Amino acid sequence: MTPNSTAQSGVRQAEASRPPVRAPRILTYVDAVARHGSIRKAADTLHIASSALNRRILDLEQDLGSPLFERMPRGVRPTAAGELYISYVRNALSEFDLVNSRLEQLRGMVRGRVRVAAVESVAGDLLPSEVVRFQASHPRVRFDIKIGVPGDLLAALIKYEVDLILTHDPTPDPNIRIVASARQALCALMVVNHPLATSPSLRLRDCHGYPISLGESTLAGRMLIEQVLAQASFRIEPALVSNSVEAMKAFSRLNLGICFQFRDAAGGPVPPGDMVAVPLTDRPLAHAQLLLATRRDRVLPIAAAAFVEQLDARLRSSQTGNP
Repeated sequence: MTPNSTAQSGVRQAEASRPPVRAPRILTYVDAVARHGSIRKAADTLHIASSALNRRILDLEQDLGSPLFERMPRGVRPTAAGELYISYVRNALSEFDLVNSRLEQLRGMVRGRVRVAAVESVAGDLLPSEVVRFQASHPRVRFDIKIGVPGDLLAALIKYEVDLILTHDPTPDPNIRIVASARQALCALMVVNHPLATSPSLRLRDCHGYPISLGESTLAGRMLIEQVLAQASFRIEPALVSNSVEAMKAFSRLNLGICFQFRDAAGGPVPPGDMVAVPLTDRPLAHAQLLLATRRDRVLPIAAAAFVEQLDARLRSSQTGNP
């Protein structure tokens, strides 16, 4: 290796290890305090003394000539000026992410972070498989994935805590943009030797009489089931209520019961293969959708935008039957 090539290699290595451009600390401090609603909790997250963080916030408030947070016995909450400043802070932090992404693109790097919030129905298959496929081409990109209920996912997106969400809740909101959608019927899940397992489809009424586990009221599937029950002549008394799909599946395995999960409308075996999904044909359940959404006013960093494009293509292909 020549001296010149050695020098060039050193430059490339230095660029590869170059840390991202960091936002001013005071912006991350204000954001943390607003998210946690507590200076002490924010300080713990930031690994600094709460007294030091409080002093920085007080200094900023003095510079601005207005208090940003109202101090209360059990935390803080933003004032009107604080709400305005926090909005600026989050926009600024988002722009720093974008700048870092653009700089890395100019350096020919494929590095970044993608923050995803999703419903549990995609946590065991679609989402991890798409992350693996994306990282095969972009190994330097890391993912932060949060699984939660629709209301929490929407709140996280609006607060700039994530770049994109995968949700079943079509609640309209002017702050979000639906990028793509795919039909995902609510299915009845049961073990392969269940009396109803060979049925090509079912109505919710058909499940009546078997041990049933339902999701909590905050889950999209439960909301849809309640819509059907509101106009039905029968009631369902669940043997188990949980916010965990895995807990409900385990319960159904043990007692020939039935639980419900959003799956491909065609139904079929559920990995690892000891359960099957039978589509429900009740109208609200058969026409449920998986939605991919981002903030309407935000330009995503390169890595996040590329992953959104990949998910968009995957969801669209699932509607046409293409792989």
